[in-house]
Amino acid sequence: MKSIWTVAKKELLDLFRDRKTMALGLFMGPIVIPALILGMGALAEKKMRTQLESTLELPVIGAEHAPNLVAFLKGRNIEAQAAPADPDRAVREQDFDVVLKIDPDFGEQWRGSRPARVELIYDSSRQDSQIPVDRLRGVLVEYSRTVGVLRGINRGVSPEAGFAVQVGQRDVATPEARRGMLLAFLPYLLILLSFLGGAALVIDVTAGERERQSLEPLLATPAARASIMSGKILAACLFGMLSLLLIVLSLKLSFQLAPGPMQLVDVSAPVMAKLLLVLLPMVLIGTTLLTLIAASVKSVKEAQSYMSVLMFLPIIPTIVLMVNPVKNQLWQFAVPFLAQNQMILKLVRSEAIPVQEWAVYMGAGFGLGLVLWLLAARLYHREKLAISA
Repeated sequence: MKSIWTVAKKELLDLFRDRKTMALGLFMGPIVIPALILGMGALAEKKMRTQLESTLELPVIGAEHAPNLVAFLKGRNIEAQAAPADPDRAVREQDFDVVLKIDPDFGEQWRGSRPARVELIYDSSRQDSQIPVDRLRGVLVEYSRTVGVLRGINRGVSPEAGFAVQVGQRDVATPEARRGMLLAFLPYLLILLSFLGGAALVIDVTAGERERQSLEPLLATPAARASIMSGKILAACLFGMLSLLLIVLSLKLSFQLAPGPMQLVDVSAPVMAKLLLVLLPMVLIGTTLLTLIAASVKSVKEAQSYMSVLMFLPIIPTIVLMVNPVKNQLWQFAVPFLAQNQMILKLVRSEAIPVQEWAVYMGAGFGLGLVLWLLAARLYHREKLAISA
């Protein structure tokens, strides 16, 4: 055990002498994540407030056929404008968010107490047009109900006769769960930073030392090769956890300064401690996997070539859950990356994590780390490991 700590101390001292590498490894995450949270939160809130409260300038085709509808829209802060010659193209080219087309027979249909036709022209693939479209659709529904009620009263029919079923809604989502929907990107960032947070150190202490021919004297010492490798992994894990601690502290500060509902995200000390505990197995998996790769390649450049592939692994569960959402099941907490994604989402949504899920998660995470450690140890016992390419 003493040799493991000696090697870990030596690697950490070497790392902290390289101030640029140390600064990038420790402070890149704590700077980038708060910038994303604060920047995205401020932009989203500003845009939403602008689209909901400002006057909606709405191109209307056939406004002369429905002056009463146009007046009703104006009373709801929607100003009718002249429509473009080609509304489909104008919407597709993002000149307008939505265009309202009023049927030429609107007046005749309205006077005959028949449903009067209007058409909304919009592009559903544009997320920024969703609020204006929903806003216009809501006003049109309100107008339709208002006119329908007045028609019934004019004919001596109770307004309630037009509603055969009264639908009530009860949303059981907690405020914390709704706020968690705004942070769907957070698990990917945290998993990526914990998985590859010690990459620079891990690659340097194995593949880098082989190139500098400083690994052979270290392996020639009386210390067991498994102890030397474990010391390097321990140093990388300690560095990775220090970086994650700074990231978690920056998250706490970011949520406290963030606008809107993000300000109410639970950033108490127990939640932050649980978050670090969730990320600990991923730090171990990342460092042992990178040690395995660094011990099997011939140069630092070859080891770094694997980084582009490894960066895609954490995003796989995020994409899968977006395309095919699934219910939480116990087996998911044994699947790398998916398990971390589910655990972080539970913490963000302030949901209780059962002891059984904790047990499966920690057992699977540290079990995979042990398997990767054994594979890396076998490579460390090869004689050609100390020979530079």
